Amino acid sequence: MKRLLRDLKKYRFYLLYSAKSELRAEVAGSYLNWLWWILDPLLFMLVYSFIVRIVFSAREQYFAAFVLVGLTVWNFFNKTVQGSVGVIRKNKSVVSKIYLPKYLLILTNMLVLGFKMAVSLALIFLLMIVMGVPFTLHILHAVPVLLVLVLITFGIAVFFMHFGVFVRDLYNVTTVLLRMVFYMTGVFYSLPLRVPAPYGELLVRLNPVAFVTESLRGALLYGTAPDYLLLAIWGAVGLALSLCGILMVYRYENSYAKVI
Repeated sequence: MKRLLRDLKKYRFYLLYSAKSELRAEVAGSYLNWLWWILDPLLFMLVYSFIVRIVFSAREQYFAAFVLVGLTVWNFFNKTVQGSVGVIRKNKSVVSKIYLPKYLLILTNMLVLGFKMAVSLALIFLLMIVMGVPFTLHILHAVPVLLVLVLITFGIAVFFMHFGVFVRDLYNVTTVLLRMVFYMTGVFYSLPLRVPAPYGELLVRLNPVAFVTESLRGALLYGTAPDYLLLAIWGAVGLALSLCGILMVYRYENSYAKVI
């Protein structure tokens, strides 16, 4: 733990600089520049809203905001985990030349995606105003819910990063697994309403991404508090995964450069 805190303090400026550089590189040469960070979630929301609302006749309340919350959570989780699989090989030039705690590569990506998630959350609040969603103090429940999302995402991503160094086919396997998790998360529909009981509720409770999604929707749109006992359990799981993953990286990171 002391080494972790020391490294985070030592490399904090690297994290910020690296994240800023990635954000600038994403929009370099683009005519719309930073507007893509707004248009990207909005366009996906419109596509999914059309498919589910019009084609499948979904009737979830505040549907546009409902979908955008699901996409916000899913994009952060999906892109972090999928990007972690090949992040060591992607940064081969850095990894092989200087020492850098390898999990910082994941944290850099999470800072970039966290910025985009903040943009999406701002759009959600604008939609809430437009759609007449009542603002209540339950919105504050979103803070611990998002914290648990960060812990779970980082904990899982560290393990995928480690094994991605040694198993080249892991990226393809991860793509299939994440596609399955996507449909088990209820990104554009409510699992308790769409999946027959008791399986819908079980999916929400046993799938942390689904649980975070439902909890965030409840806090922002429907004025409900999350199940704090289950939230604490998933937070503890995320913290345990994160710490175990970091210890594993510290133990094996010297072999990464040899493998790649």
